[in-house]
Amino acid sequence: MTDSAPSPAADPGPVLVLGEALVDLVPTGGDAGIRAAQPGGAPANVAVGLARLGGRPSFVGGLGDDAFAESVEAWLTGAGVDLSLSARCSLPTALAVADPGDHGNTYRFHLRDTATFELPDRTAEAARFGAVYVGGLAAVVAPAADVVAATARAAAGAGLLVVDPNVREDRTLDPVRSLGRLRKLCSLARVLKASDEDLARLWPDTAPEASCRALAGEGRLVVMTRGPEGATAYVQGAPAVSVPALPVRVVNTIGAGDAFMAGMLAWLGAEAGWDPALSAGQTRAMLEYAAGTAASVCDRAGTEPTAPPGV
Repeated sequence: MTDSAPSPAADPGPVLVLGEALVDLVPTGGDAGIRAAQPGGAPANVAVGLARLGGRPSFVGGLGDDAFAESVEAWLTGAGVDLSLSARCSLPTALAVADPGDHGNTYRFHLRDTATFELPDRTAEAARFGAVYVGGLAAVVAPAADVVAATARAAAGAGLLVVDPNVREDRTLDPVRSLGRLRKLCSLARVLKASDEDLARLWPDTAPEASCRALAGEGRLVVMTRGPEGATAYVQGAPAVSVPALPVRVVNTIGAGDAFMAGMLAWLGAEAGWDPALSAGQTRAMLEYAAGTAASVCDRAGTEPTAPPGV
């Protein structure tokens, strides 16, 4: 990231964010046996991050009636996320037990019979937003997955569909069906952000870089993140553009990918008017802003990003 890289100078506009808001149970105080309850879920993290960066996200999710749901709702509304399109029911909130490690974060999930995946059908709303983001567990967990798929189809036909496949592996998930659903969402997307690990799981017989080039060759803006190795963007008919990760003292990596996605969305809305056909200079500026946003999460506890300093 350079000091001259532009930051979003205008309101990114309204974004529909569809998916899960749940509670992460994360180790605290250096003791793996003590865990703190922290609001999370990839789509909810993206919505909060986008709001913190000046965007106007509307979140479509399922909220329960327990104490966890109260904390999740307070977190979302406190950041400025609109919840008028979400739904509430009497079921509990889903839990994700996080196990951070040197090679990333692993999770074990408690998902069944929860309010988190009781998503309302808001397909009719998709056309009025500058962009529609889908991803996370809701893309593969019933009954939410069918709602996500229908909304994604509507968004792809009406405007800009942004997808982060965010592949998760867990005993509660059917890997064949889950990967099939995520591949379908990727095929509908106009903008796709995925980690190198996501791409390797989705297309195990193809190198992640080759998968990105093939996806971009069909007219998409494709961004591959590689953790501490930085990020690379692929645009049809142009050389790939790469930026390094911003060097920081890493305190936390939970939510870093979601913060990167929020930074991408904020930049695309404010600086490109949601047009993903970017020049090389625009692509680099977007990546640098997103990388700085991700770094703002990694150097402290929590998942809420701040606008990168000096950009």
